[in-house]
Amino acid sequence: MKMWMKPLGSVLIAGSLLVGGAALPASVGIGQAHAAEVTAMNVINVVGKGEVKVTPDVAYLYIGVESNASTASAAQKKTAASVNKLNALLKTDWKIAAKDIETDQFHVSPNYTYSEKDGQSIKDYSAVHVLKVTYRDLDKIGQLLDAASETGANRIQNISFASENPEQYEEQAITKAMTSANVKAAAIAKAAGRTLGAALTISQDDAQAPIVYAEYPMAKMETADMNASTAIEPGEITITTRLTVQYEMK
Repeated sequence: MKMWMKPLGSVLIAGSLLVGGAALPASVGIGQAHAAEVTAMNVINVVGKGEVKVTPDVAYLYIGVESNASTASAAQKKTAASVNKLNALLKTDWKIAAKDIETDQFHVSPNYTYSEKDGQSIKDYSAVHVLKVTYRDLDKIGQLLDAASETGANRIQNISFASENPEQYEEQAITKAMTSANVKAAAIAKAAGRTLGAALTISQDDAQAPIVYAEYPMAKMETADMNASTAIEPGEITITTRLTVQYEMK
């Protein structure tokens, strides 16, 4: 959190001064407390929000393979073979750098069945391996997903869109947040029959770029027109920041 602060002259309390080398009487302490209460009554605290809508420039694709087999080892080997093909597709055909491909999840687990006669027993095993792929050519995401599906990917879990450098929009968001805070504080002061003074303290929440998720289950893609390609629309994302501002009220 970032903080800016301006000293408030009216907060200075005479009771803190020394007279003739000796502290003022204890009754001055009461005066200090009263002055502090008066000061607290003469400030306004508001929260201003700033938003900037931008076109995303990066997508995170979660593409994986799930295989079933009678043993855990067999399921794992089946999944590994398909993931190796998927990796080759991404790196060779789609020229995606190795640093932009990473394992997001991997697990092997039993699947159970139940009968009144035998109770619970293991039916088979599932092996799941999901890759997180960072991809920047957003116009071709649909084609990439189609190619991955044809290669053996049967778990396309979701797609998230974002801005890789949201800091470049932070100044715009801060300006809008400060304008919002000024408008709110001025309205409050006017309603109270007072006038708005200077901003005394400002604290900023970190700028945020919410990730926009879009899910594209494989089941839906498989039932679509086989001659049609998958269409993915990135839309816009919103960069937001909040400022908590304390103003003097005159």
